[in-house]
Amino acid sequence: MLGSLGSNVRRAESTGNRPLYNGALSMNVPTHSSTINDIARLFAGLDGGGFGHVRGSMAWTAHKQRMDRLWATHVSHHREPLQSWASAEIGDVQGANALFYPFSGPDFLFASVICPSAETYVLAGLEPAEPLPRLESLSQSEIESGLNGLHNSVSTIMTSSYFITTEMRSTLQATRFRGVLPVIMAFLARTGHSVDSVDTVRVDGNGNVTLAGSSGNTGLMIRFHSGMGRPKRVFYFRQDLSNGGGAGPLLTYVSRMGRIPTFLKSASYLMHDGGFSSIRDFILRHSSAIVQDPSGIPFRDFGRSGWDLWLYGNYRSTLAIFSGCQQPDLAGAYSSQRYPVKPLNFGIGYLMNPETTCLMVARPRRG
Repeated sequence: MLGSLGSNVRRAESTGNRPLYNGALSMNVPTHSSTINDIARLFAGLDGGGFGHVRGSMAWTAHKQRMDRLWATHVSHHREPLQSWASAEIGDVQGANALFYPFSGPDFLFASVICPSAETYVLAGLEPAEPLPRLESLSQSEIESGLNGLHNSVSTIMTSSYFITTEMRSTLQATRFRGVLPVIMAFLARTGHSVDSVDTVRVDGNGNVTLAGSSGNTGLMIRFHSGMGRPKRVFYFRQDLSNGGGAGPLLTYVSRMGRIPTFLKSASYLMHDGGFSSIRDFILRHSSAIVQDPSGIPFRDFGRSGWDLWLYGNYRSTLAIFSGCQQPDLAGAYSSQRYPVKPLNFGIGYLMNPETTCLMVARPRRG
């Protein structure tokens, strides 16, 4: 069980018992919460807040219009159908206090639907977390290119439910709005949350998450809330999850939360490869439930590990780009009547056609 919201994070301190690092300053993030939230709303294309020199530009007006269109598409095609499905089918996950979402990149959008009650979200990907630019110092051309880059970074996941990793990495590094922080802040604002603070963090060798400065940080901790709701936080860790990637300390941290749900979507079928067996086995050992599309843990591994399965949609095959990761046993499971199967009226992950999409829900077998 998780303790209080701040109990799992330690603050590095100097010998004088003063904070050694200020993660907000290292990321060029204002320390006043209302100003931080103003920036999140600006990135999201939402009215309200300061930075009139940006909001008054034609570039921001165009950004707002593009983000409004993307949000409307996301809500109607993905968010509302997924919310309806999740409310009916995964109430245990919906009410969980924490969610682990490896291979996520900065995808808070779908994490917030799968587990809306969570106090803590742990996301992990290979994309860096970099300092924000000082908005007041940017030229109009830098503002325009930055907002264009931010729109391009989020457009695929908001319309098609997944990031194209190579495109996202290129786009995230191409302008002054670099890294995952602007994306996560925009998603927090668009999902109705207010951003309270941003800190840089690292995980030490014992699996403790410690507030850190710009040197040695491996991720972010963003505190936020919605309406009068309780404080929440999202962690993003830049972490190689392959067997040789040094993910042990991060997994130790996650394991201390007890058994929590894991969400896997658009994971590039990496855990079908032996080079990612450690993260695959960790998820199977430590999760209270697993919600995934076929790109996550191979279907065959659930039978070996003692899980009950519920299948949704109608899996037939995967995309040609992942032709080496076909799962005929999963296709057969849909027609075998061995597992409960229910239809889906929406696409998710790489398989966007509702007639051929697939979601799997796994829970540890009892007794």
